Amino acid sequence: MANQLNQVFTAKIEVDKPIEIGNVGSGIRRVIPITGGTFEGPDLKGIILPGGADYQLIRHDGVTEVVAHYTIQTDDGIPIYVVNKGYRHGPKAIIDKLIRGEEVPDGSYYFKTSPVFETGSEKYDYLNKMIFIGEGIRKPSYVEIEVFQL
Repeated sequence: MANQLNQVFTAKIEVDKPIEIGNVGSGIRRVIPITGGTFEGPDLKGIILPGGADYQLIRHDGVTEVVAHYTIQTDDGIPIYVVNKGYRHGPKAIIDKLIRGEEVPDGSYYFKTSPVFETGSEKYDYLNKMIFIGEGIRKPSYVEIEVFQL
């Protein structure tokens, strides 16, 4: 059986400055507010609604666990809830720059996610029933995630 990845969309998720919670025992907790953005793909496009957040735990082994909760809205007005979990890690110098909000070369670290979608729309109901993966790039003021359906 051949596995095929189909691009669903690329999201540009705008973020605000991190809220530093501090060392919570299992690592450093940070909350990064999501302020807006856009997404676009072959059959799906729209905006990222403000009000979500990325809840990060920077573990002692240097791996950042990301769990983002946010809502997207299609260009035809349908809201879709997203929970996107993943991992980001790489060379310490690169990760330290990312944490400080500095630019780093694309591909210089690992940043993969597995988004789950929820919608009451019949048109977009397929999002409730499929497995998706994402590949992320962190920029100083936004996160870009390319989402694929497996």
